[in-house]
Amino acid sequence: MQAVAIGSTPVRECERCFGLWVDVQSFEKICADREQQGAVLGAASPAPRGKVHESGRVRYSPCPECTQLMNRINFARCSGVIVDICKGHGSWFDHEELTRIVEFIRAGGLDAARAKEKAAIEEERRQLRHEHLSADGSLSSLLDIEAADDHRTTGITTGIASARGLLKLLLD
Repeated sequence: MQAVAIGSTPVRECERCFGLWVDVQSFEKICADREQQGAVLGAASPAPRGKVHESGRVRYSPCPECTQLMNRINFARCSGVIVDICKGHGSWFDHEELTRIVEFIRAGGLDAARAKEKAAIEEERRQLRHEHLSADGSLSSLLDIEAADDHRTTGITTGIASARGLLKLLLD
């Protein structure tokens, strides 16, 4: 792999398949910074010459840093872009996957994913309240649950507020 820069973000590119290795900090920067996103879109390369063979089999790749097999995840759980992730070191993007992720982000995909996650949390809270009230009908117990929920929501909201917290929440 050769070192290249997309805007001011250093990445490594495979000369054979045009895949990209992006470390955790650089990927967070791309996700949070519209200027870096523009650089990714501007750096989109043409399709590789010759055929890129895909066997249709799922293949787990080793992390270039630690050689442990990476996890495959659907970015933001709903983007449709499956990327290989080493939580400690970075992400591998097959040809054009990083571009597709930036397009997803710019189309409001992360905001929609965050709203979906918040709605799921609210529904979980509602079900918990209902189950707890059904179990003992106690108003003081309901207030305890609401206080615990408020504390949990504050932590989640704080995490979502930063790009790093958002990415960790969505990629976990």
